[in-house]
Amino acid sequence: METLTADGADTHGAPTTSHLPLARVLIVDDHPFFAHGLGGILMQENLALSVGNAASVPEALEYVRDYGDTTLVLLDLTLPGEAGLSLLRALEKVGVPLPVVVISSREDETAVRAAKAAGAVGFMPKSSGRRTLIRMIQCVSAGSLFYPSLTLTPEGPDPLTPRQLDVLRLLADGFPNKRICQSLDLTEHTVKTHLKAIFTQLGVHNRTECVARAQSLGLL
Repeated sequence: METLTADGADTHGAPTTSHLPLARVLIVDDHPFFAHGLGGILMQENLALSVGNAASVPEALEYVRDYGDTTLVLLDLTLPGEAGLSLLRALEKVGVPLPVVVISSREDETAVRAAKAAGAVGFMPKSSGRRTLIRMIQCVSAGSLFYPSLTLTPEGPDPLTPRQLDVLRLLADGFPNKRICQSLDLTEHTVKTHLKAIFTQLGVHNRTECVARAQSLGLL
């Protein structure tokens, strides 16, 4: 983990009351070149007083515990051996529900919807330019969501519900329908209904495709 500050000083424990610059931004990405470049832009544009880097969910959790003035997390969707979106659940469990923006090389609407369903306050493709980054920081720092590429239409599939996510996780663990029923105290008809909705949302046709797609989206 590394931290950059605007003037070289340690801003640990010194949160700011203004929207911008943000006191401290944590970038969670396992590609140092990208993370350092992104951090450099945040500093150059005076969007953050301090920028930290973490390459995994455990490192990110350690960082936010050490730096209580962390204001925003910029999260890669897929990290080595783990789902990036699992960080949102982990932050809630430790009682630090920080705003998280997903920054990913994936740009399809399914990935964007997965981030939104998990509770991320925004989504920005890695192909975006400096202006989009500035606009995103301005937007989320003011308390708004940043999903410019998400087309919300009545015909579009809804994000996965918490119960559907429970079913999905048990499915990924290899549970047959009957064991899912027993584990979640649901009827077999209800489980089948949830599975059908999950398959539709993820655009898959069988359990293997479902697990693979969910992993690629950071849902598992």
